[in-house]
Amino acid sequence: MTAQTDTQGSVTAVYKVTGMSCGHCEGSVSAEISGLPGVSSVTAVAASGEVTVVSAAPLDEDAVRTAVDEAGFELAGRV
Repeated sequence: MTAQTDTQGSVTAVYKVTGMSCGHCEGSVSAEISGLPGVSSVTAVAASGEVTVVSAAPLDEDAVRTAVDEAGFELAGRV
């Protein structure tokens, strides 16, 4: 899936993150990705491993990968 632009001009992308198993995991991943410039919303779901990110512009996947690594997990790629 490629990033999608919604009507307010923000971009939504969904990533697959491996290793999340609980709410604490979701919070760690969300906090790290939220620190990236332009990110306005992050929703991580441990059960599916999906992380939905809303940002002002498309994010560099390497930056997202680094943020996920900092949280202690692995970015598998976009969904």
